[in-house]
Amino acid sequence: MTTAERFQELPLEEVMGDRFGRYSKYIIQDRAIPDARDGLKPVQRRILYAMFHEGNTHDKPFRKSAKTVGHVIGNYHPHGDSSVYEAMVRLSQDWKARHMLIEMHGNNGSVDGDPPAAMRYTEARLSAIASEMLRDIGKRTVEFVPNFDDQDMEPTVLPSRFPNLLVNGATGISAGYATDIPPHNLAETIDAALMRLEKPECSIDELMTVIKGPDFPTGGIIQGAEGIRKAYETGKGKIIIRSKAFIEQIKGGKEQIVVTEIPYDVNKAHLVKKIDELRVEKKLEGIADIRDESDRTGLRIVIELKKDVDGQGILNYLYKSTELQINYNFNMIAIHNRRPTMMTLPLMLDSYIDHQKEVVTKRSEYDLQKAKDRLHIVEGLMKALSILDDVIKTIRASKDKRDAKDNLIAQFDFTEAQAEAIVSLQLYRLTNTDITELRAEDESLRKTIIELTEIINNEKQLIKVIKSELLDIKKRFAEPRRSDIEAEIQEIKITLDVLVPSEDVVVTVTKDGYVKRTSIRSHAASNGQDFAMKESDYLLYEATLNTQHHLLLFTNKGNYIYQPVHELPDIRWKDLGQHISSIVPIEDSEEIIEVIGIERFDQENTFILTATRSGQIKRSPLSEYAVTRYSKPVRTMNLKNDDEMIFAGLISDNKEVLLTSYLSYSLRFDIEEIPVTGVKTGGVKGMNLKDNDHLVSVNMLNKSAEQDIMVITHRGAVKRMSVSEIEISSRAKRGVVTLKELKANPHRIYAVIAVDSDDTIKITTAKHIEETLAVSSFTKADRYSNGSLKIDVSNDGDLVLVKVLPKENNE
Repeated sequence: MTTAERFQELPLEEVMGDRFGRYSKYIIQDRAIPDARDGLKPVQRRILYAMFHEGNTHDKPFRKSAKTVGHVIGNYHPHGDSSVYEAMVRLSQDWKARHMLIEMHGNNGSVDGDPPAAMRYTEARLSAIASEMLRDIGKRTVEFVPNFDDQDMEPTVLPSRFPNLLVNGATGISAGYATDIPPHNLAETIDAALMRLEKPECSIDELMTVIKGPDFPTGGIIQGAEGIRKAYETGKGKIIIRSKAFIEQIKGGKEQIVVTEIPYDVNKAHLVKKIDELRVEKKLEGIADIRDESDRTGLRIVIELKKDVDGQGILNYLYKSTELQINYNFNMIAIHNRRPTMMTLPLMLDSYIDHQKEVVTKRSEYDLQKAKDRLHIVEGLMKALSILDDVIKTIRASKDKRDAKDNLIAQFDFTEAQAEAIVSLQLYRLTNTDITELRAEDESLRKTIIELTEIINNEKQLIKVIKSELLDIKKRFAEPRRSDIEAEIQEIKITLDVLVPSEDVVVTVTKDGYVKRTSIRSHAASNGQDFAMKESDYLLYEATLNTQHHLLLFTNKGNYIYQPVHELPDIRWKDLGQHISSIVPIEDSEEIIEVIGIERFDQENTFILTATRSGQIKRSPLSEYAVTRYSKPVRTMNLKNDDEMIFAGLISDNKEVLLTSYLSYSLRFDIEEIPVTGVKTGGVKGMNLKDNDHLVSVNMLNKSAEQDIMVITHRGAVKRMSVSEIEISSRAKRGVVTLKELKANPHRIYAVIAVDSDDTIKITTAKHIEETLAVSSFTKADRYSNGSLKIDVSNDGDLVLVKVLPKENNE
């Protein structure tokens, strides 16, 4: 052969496509998806057959697992030993299989996900029910094919005398297909098969009167009859599996949740760890302790609660946020007629029944042939005994065995088989009594032949046999149901007070972004003094809130940070808070401009008003600010170019807005002028600003009441002015001037604050000089006055904060 003939030039895509196609076909048909007839994957079938073939059955002693694994690899399954041993272990785990097909001595893993002992330590044998999977396999009931090295034969399917696919379920992932078939109760499954035999056209509803739904080895509560029905009808459906749990009273007026059954395929150790993490991370304040008290008598997880905590509420939260309750999705794919097929319940039962008809028919044919062969021999022996002396004479006169047989055939018309039986007879069998035994056998064989012929030729008789054998298996192996089924999926409602015990705390936020919550006790012990913060920092927000309230922190980048109060770090009054960036990632240049404490988000006619340096303004409903995912800042205002947000405030209907710019222009208009828009919009133009001007202050005024404002300039001048000096106008205008323009060193607006006559304002400078001014000590000035200088900016430093003191602080 020349080199040219040895090599082919083919495009890579073609080769890849072809090879991957072949590989996919192989793993779908011969690895990951079970056969619809016996419910087994090839590796499982090979393990069971190898054990059966070696006589490693339930009525014999256990045998080392390694011996079986070696046998399976050497004769039938040319893959890694771990894949064989793992499949073998799974078949023996009573929390994975509804009826174990293998019994194992030694450590075969646990529901906590512990690995099994190595195969050199464990011992195994087939279980009693596995023998029913293999019964009659020696009677040519199933097709055998050569194994991988053509040295031996292996079965393509097992006789499977019970519907194993439904009873033990299956999970598997292959190329383009995955399967998830849950385990079912043996008695119910057999009843469904019997109903289908009786009435081949029965509906899903009729079948569901006997087969209620899955029955998991780990028990639990299944919710969603509609999902089960849909799965039986289409092959796909969703159910909820919930743990069985109850609430116990313990001493000290406390409660504890006791879990006795967990959902199928859930790792118990992971579940306990996850619940404990919720406790450690303070996501669930009500749990005092969690213990796994499981032992050989059964599973028991105890969740001890703190005093006065509602157990049902905590249990609901655990159902929702841990694997104490899971979704199970049916995806019933099996290999039917050598191709992956989405199986409905009727199709599963039918493919099983068709397989059984074939098995019983082939077995009957095999038995019939055997009976006919034996009858032929018995007839020959009876004839020989009736002419015994002649037969003996003929044999004695013959040269050898062959000659004797030929003479018998020639003289007395015996057949080859009969002659063989006669010459092989032992002398003691020639006693006279034997004829009665032969006659009895003759009679019994004739009866058997009639029965077997009837089974082969009459469908009704065949069905009758299948039924009686299924009933026999049901009688011997049926177990009571473990999973309870509830028709409705229960809606889980969680109220915040379940998760967060109600407690009043002092919440503080500093300008540099340090946040914390402090217990009332720690605050009182320090008398509200000696608050810990950095030298250049100052307090932006301080309020007493409840742990069930929420905090909104607005930043200059047009974002807000949503923080439930109970998730804020709990830190003493005299210790430095935690920086907001360690809780929620924010940009380096992003800083907090405003903080609002919110009790509930469902307040009617309540809005959040935001405004930017360039005069954009918007209002959005408060309800839209509640979010469920808050691990990063949420956009609240779309900013253009280098604009930044300067204000955020809570506002209700029936208000007016007062905007004041750096160059002292003030504009007053009704809140209704600002349309209500969504959280992520950019807003509308609030004020028409000059080129070198920007918005400094936003105030919300009461419509009817006579109100004053305090105007503070960057040079430290303060004046009191009545709001009525600024006449009401409409949005997007320039506004009126509220300071007198000086040629040299003119005053510019630092802040404008709406006040009542009995208020006190506090002004803080960069050098931590604080000046407290009573509003009543100022006379009202007009728009063209610049007020009186109260702060010496050149000595005390620039202004950093102006705020109205809370009424109770007014001395």
